Amino acid sequence: MTTAALPSTFGVGLSRGGVELKQFFRQKDQVIFTFTFPAFILILLGSIFDETYPSGVSVGQVFCASMLGAGIVATSFLNLGIGVALDREDGTLMRLRGTPMSAPSYFVGKILMVAVASVAEAVLLIAVGMVMFDLTLPADATRWFTFAWVFVLAIISCSVLGIAVSALARSAQSAAAVTNVPYIALLFMSGVYIPVGELPDWMINVGSYFPIKWAAQGFRSVFLPDSMVGQEAAGSWELGKTAIVLGTWCVLGLALCLLTFRWTNRRGR
Repeated sequence: MTTAALPSTFGVGLSRGGVELKQFFRQKDQVIFTFTFPAFILILLGSIFDETYPSGVSVGQVFCASMLGAGIVATSFLNLGIGVALDREDGTLMRLRGTPMSAPSYFVGKILMVAVASVAEAVLLIAVGMVMFDLTLPADATRWFTFAWVFVLAIISCSVLGIAVSALARSAQSAAAVTNVPYIALLFMSGVYIPVGELPDWMINVGSYFPIKWAAQGFRSVFLPDSMVGQEAAGSWELGKTAIVLGTWCVLGLALCLLTFRWTNRRGR
């Protein structure tokens, strides 16, 4: 008699990802807020600050490129920080614990959901940028390749950090405060809401420790001409450093997830 092989960690995670997507898109209020908030902020900032750089690039175009990073953080760090805390509080995680679902499989399911949502978010933000701020799409494959790896590393790093930070919340209600405070603060410190050239050095230094600064900078390198590189704090796109920092956070974030993840709100279970 042969014994059927148990499903792999990724296979279980893939299956869970389909469930996560169905649950996410059924919550229409959450979907609307998640998708429209970054686009709404982009429209506000791009309309308020209507200056043009000497290179002919508008501030709205810079905001659009930077907000792609903010959109990923909204669908990953913010969404998962609250969502995982809610799964823990309403007993979803306890029920999953009695199935072949391991913690890594659960992480995979969440990250797959974030990836699909982030693609939709990026399409919306780019469309708004093209219609309202004359953003142009990259014409060469190299820039699209940069977009792809920055996009993937940003999703993974911000997702695992969102899962990890959910362990700090004692309830789903407190998770909103735990995630929103660093989210809003880092949007300012990372040159998303305020151009990098306008930030004090200490803010730039603090923001450089976290993924969103590098994701936003990576996307600016994709959608803005090279003449805009002088507006960056280092006078360079720093793509190599971007890959290192985002990759490091993917590893550190996963380690934090494995160390801090809890199936229930009771400590030690």
